[in-house]
Amino acid sequence: MKELELKYGCNPNQKPSRIYMEEGELPITVLNGKPGYINFLDAFNGWQLVKEVKEATGLPAATSFKHVSPAGAAVGLPLSDVEKKIYWVADMDMEFSPLANAYARARGADRMSSFGDFISLSDVCDVPTAKIIAREVSDGVIAPGYEEEALEILKKKKNGNYNVIQIDENYKPNPIERKEVFGITFEQGRNELVIDDTFFSNIVTENKDLPKQAKIDLSIAMITLKYTQSNSVCYVKDGQAIGIGAGQQSRIHCTRLAGQKADNWWLRQNEKVLNLPFKPDIRRADRDNAIDLYIGEEYMDVLADGNWENIFTEKPSVFTREEKRAWLDQMTDVTVGSDAFFPFGDNIERAHKSGVKYVAQPGGSIRDDHVIATCNKYNMVMAFTGLRLFHH
Repeated sequence: MKELELKYGCNPNQKPSRIYMEEGELPITVLNGKPGYINFLDAFNGWQLVKEVKEATGLPAATSFKHVSPAGAAVGLPLSDVEKKIYWVADMDMEFSPLANAYARARGADRMSSFGDFISLSDVCDVPTAKIIAREVSDGVIAPGYEEEALEILKKKKNGNYNVIQIDENYKPNPIERKEVFGITFEQGRNELVIDDTFFSNIVTENKDLPKQAKIDLSIAMITLKYTQSNSVCYVKDGQAIGIGAGQQSRIHCTRLAGQKADNWWLRQNEKVLNLPFKPDIRRADRDNAIDLYIGEEYMDVLADGNWENIFTEKPSVFTREEKRAWLDQMTDVTVGSDAFFPFGDNIERAHKSGVKYVAQPGGSIRDDHVIATCNKYNMVMAFTGLRLFHH
């Protein structure tokens, strides 16, 4: 198959629409549904991400994409009991495969952003992974293959219209890529940069202790940034992205946005949040919305009289600013990556508030000395990669 006609492009008024190959055949097979233009953009970017993360870490990987940027990305490390609770999979009576763990973590880190996601999996989709996907609001999935029972589970989703794409894992794209804007063709070499342990060898801080898990986390951060709309910053802990700030014009705004998401991930693990007395008929998505409000500055939107009665069996106490800060101070050993240099130390100051200990960024700012000094103040480890990772 050399081309596939699509219903429309980014918007319903943008017709005709298709994906096609100028040479050879498309490396994908649509096993179910009718994926659209944005679905394929998410699928192809997400597939590159998980393929590279697996190559870098040796672990199964998954990502949850929304609007051509990842909302989450993770490798298949085991889930803790708390993580199972905050990702809404604690009630699933099954053995979690490494790939299922990867998707639960990729989807669960920022559930607000992942709602209605497109999923990319590095490995053949197995039954445990399909069972998690089946219960979430999602547009589709791309993987190198599907177990027969897993495919049947996915085909039942969305009244039989769920998008399931199989990709040839051996496909190698042309080293030159092109796109058109305003009728003008842009051409560039593909970003074939390989991110591995050697990527973080130039450590510029006084503290040079970069353990194996930190290297894995930094690899996940930088590969995630490679497929995130720039400017972008990514926080990672224990093999999963916990905060991604994408598409901001200012670097500090990226750092703040990603840091707030990382903070929310940690706050959701506090006993006050874990024990919120939800009514039994409240859906997972509505619980996610309520939790997001409860741990934020707009908490009275769910705690005001006349509101809490619709969500909870009893009125929860306020999660005070002091309680939240004390809990956040317990988050440690977080990594942060940036797709371009940090121009000022304020980015490091903000990252420190979210427990960051390890940093990777290209370097090259005229204020590198200030950024390094700020890292040294907090005994952080920072590596200069010397390579920018813009993606547009």
